[in-house]
Formats: sequence, C-alpha cells, structure tokens
Amino acid sequence: MSLVWNILGMLACGAAGAAVGATLLKSRHRQHLTQHQLESARALETERAAARQELARIQAQTDQAAAAQRQELDQREKYLAEREALLNTQLNRLLQSEEQTRQQREALERKHAELEQQHLELHRLTEQRRQQLEKLSGVSGEAARAQFLKEVEQESLADAANISRHILEDARARAEEKARKIIITAIQRYAGNQAIACSSATIILQNSEIKGRIIGREGRNIRAFENATGVTVLIDDEAGAVTLSAFDPVRREIAREAMLRLIQDGRIHPTRIEEAVQEVKSEMEETIIRKGEEAAARAGVTLLDPELIKHLGKLFFRQSFAQNQLDHSIEVSQLAGLMAAELGLDAQIARRGGLLHDIGKALTHEVEGPHATVGADLVRRHGESSIIVNCVASHHNDVPPEGPWGLLVSAADAISASRPGARSESLTTYLKRIEELEHIGMGFTGVEKCFAVQAGRELRVFVQPQNISDEQAFSLARRIAGKIESELQYPGQIRVTVIREVRCIEVAK
Repeated sequence: MSLVWNILGMLACGAAGAAVGATLLKSRHRQHLTQHQLESARALETERAAARQELARIQAQTDQAAAAQRQELDQREKYLAEREALLNTQLNRLLQSEEQTRQQREALERKHAELEQQHLELHRLTEQRRQQLEKLSGVSGEAARAQFLKEVEQESLADAANISRHILEDARARAEEKARKIIITAIQRYAGNQAIACSSATIILQNSEIKGRIIGREGRNIRAFENATGVTVLIDDEAGAVTLSAFDPVRREIAREAMLRLIQDGRIHPTRIEEAVQEVKSEMEETIIRKGEEAAARAGVTLLDPELIKHLGKLFFRQSFAQNQLDHSIEVSQLAGLMAAELGLDAQIARRGGLLHDIGKALTHEVEGPHATVGADLVRRHGESSIIVNCVASHHNDVPPEGPWGLLVSAADAISASRPGARSESLTTYLKRIEELEHIGMGFTGVEKCFAVQAGRELRVFVQPQNISDEQAFSLARRIAGKIESELQYPGQIRVTVIREVRCIEVAK
C-alpha cells in the first residue's frame, strides 16, 4: 500500500514537475517570440526608412526631369513664336512684292500697248513717206532697195577685205615677232662653231719617185689599191697629185688614210697595201663608233641603238655643200632642243629627232629613195618611237608633220643650213634657183615683171594696176608664196613683195 502511495506520490511529483516545466517552457517561448517580433519590427522600420529615402530621391529626380522638360518646352515655344513672327514678316514682304510685280506688269502692258500703237503709226507714216518718195523720184521701192543693197554689198566687201588684210598683217606680224624671238633666243643660246669642214680626197705628192711607187710595175700597185679599197685612183702628172674618187665617203676616207700611210712608210707593194688598208679599216670602225657616241653625248641624247650610233658616225665623213653632216645633225639637235624649251615642250624629244633627222644620208648610196624616207625606215626598225620617225620623215615635207616636233626639226634644219657660213653653194645651182623663183612669179595672171633680189631672199613682183586691185594684190602674194613653198627647195625663207603702182599723167597744153 505504501508502495502504491509512493508510486502515486512519485507520479504526483512527476506531474507537478512536468507542469512546472511546461510553465517554464511556455514562459521562455513567450520571451523568445517577443524578442523576434521586436527584431522584425525594427527591420521593417529600417526598410520603411530606406524606402522613404529612395522615394524621396526618385521624387527629386522626377521633379528635376520635369523642370528640364518644362524649360525645353519653354525654349521651343519661344523659338516657334520667333519663327512664326519671321514667317509673318516674310509673308507680308512677299505680298507686297507680289503687289508691286502686279503693278509693274500692268504698267508694262500699258507701255507695250502704247509702243504697238506707235509702231503702227510709224509704219503708216513710213508707207506714206515711201509712196511720196516713189512719186517724186519715179523709182519703185524694189528698185531703190536693190540699188541700196548693191551699194551696201560693195562697201561691205571692201570693208571685209580691209579688215581681213589688217587681221592677216597683224597676225603675221605677231607670229613673225614670236617666231623671230624664239629663233633668236635659240641661236644666241647655241654657241657652236661653223659647221663647214672640207675633206679633200686629193693627196699632193712630194716627188715623182713616190708617184712611180704608187703606180708600180705595169700599174699593179694601183690595181691592188683599187681592189682593196674600192675607189678609183687618178694620178695627175702635171699637178703631182693623187685623186681618190668614190661615192661612199667612208670608203674614200679609208683610201685616203691608207694612201697617206703608204706614202709615209715608203714601202708600196700589193701585200703592204692590203695590210695598210686592213689596218685603216679596223681603226675606221672604231672611229665611226667613237664619232657616233661623241655626237650623241654632245646632243644630250641617250639610249640610242648601237646600229644608229654607227650610222651617225658615218655622217662625219659626209658633206653637203661643204657642211659636215654630223656637225649639222648635232647643231640641228641643239637648236631644236632650245626652241622646244622656249615653247614649253619636251626638249629631249626635239634633240633626239634633230640628231637623227639626216641619218638616212648614211645609207643613200646603199638604199634607193629620199634620205628622209630611208632614215625614217632605219630608225623605225631600230625601235625609235613614232614621234621620232615622223621627225625624220617630215623634215623635208616628204610626209606631213604630226604635232610640233616635226616642225621644230624642220625649222632647226633650215636655220642650221641657212645661217651665214654654214654652207657653200655653187654658182650654177644659185642661178638656177633664182631663175626658177622668177619663173614662178611670172606664172600668175596680171604679173608684169619679177625680180629676185637680196641673193634670192626676196621676190619683188610688179603687177598691172588695171588688172589687179589692192585686195587682189594681197591674195596674189599669198598664192605666190604658197607655190614657192610647194615647188622650190631653198634654205631659210623667201619674202614675196607685190608692188602695184598707179601713175596718173596729164599733159597741160
């Protein structure tokens, strides 16, 4: 029983302890819950404060943006108001201008109507005046108009002829002045020597013994010399001289040099002759190339084909009217280059064309045809440009010049050939040219007399005044000059002067 009561007491004590524990647990739970709520409340309050700050910041930004938009709208409104005022002003001006234009148009229309009325009145008065004049003069209006037009036509023709003559004279004077200036400048800048160089093929013998050695037994030395050189040997017994004749100037020069060496050596026989000729030929090849290279260097021309260099060197042994052809070519090259520089053209092209313009003369004994055509074919085959080919082909007008280069080379060629001391001309050739010049002038209708004066530099033509008028005299001078250019070969230029003289003679009795 006591055990039961003990057990019950223990149970009661346990229950009481459990109740007390539960009460304690509930109290602790309530304390813990209250603390958590307080922390939650504080956190919520913190978030609310942050939210209020963010809201205030956003509100401030919004107010600032709204203020900026209001300011921009105010500026735009002000700009639109200014534009509206400007447009109104322009519209008012446009309306005023339109009104002025309308008033001016109405005034012009009234003026036009008045002018039309005046024109009709003038036409009526003119017709009335014409009818009165026809009655008084007895000549119809058509006849008077025809007579008036005829007189006007004649006066117009005379005026046109005078104007044409003045224009031609002025153009000719200006062109001659410009050309003369260019040519004089080129000649002054060119400091070359005289181009004349005499190369004699006659060798003077010192004594008759040398002459006998040259001839040899039964003429075998002469025959050996002619066979080795290809020239003809003529011995003048009276003058004591040996003349070497050959068309090829290089061959003639080889023979001359070989003959001089044989005479100086004294040993003249067929074997020695062949040796001397061969030595001179070898040296002549080198001399020809050296002369060609020197000419190209003096002319300032580079990159020439070796064959062209060789043909240029051959010109050193050729003369035309006693003018050395290589020196002439160099002179033409330099003059053409100087004139090209004065005209603002490429001087290198002009110098190249001038140097090669007579290269065909080195082949004229080998190829048939004019030296200009032969030379043009030669430079074309050796890679020269079409401009240089035309310079060579056209310098004697065998073909028309293309561009200014051919004309420059022709002018330089004429200057080099016609300047004082450049060439010598035989009397027979000179007289023949004078006769042909006067014959050309006499071939025109109305010409009475012709005289070539100033050594053929001027042709004076006297015309019949009853058949040739003053205007026709100018035309006749141009036609005579054109025919001289097309038919006659001459150095330099020829002036044509047409003289029309009218003599009025009356005898007082």
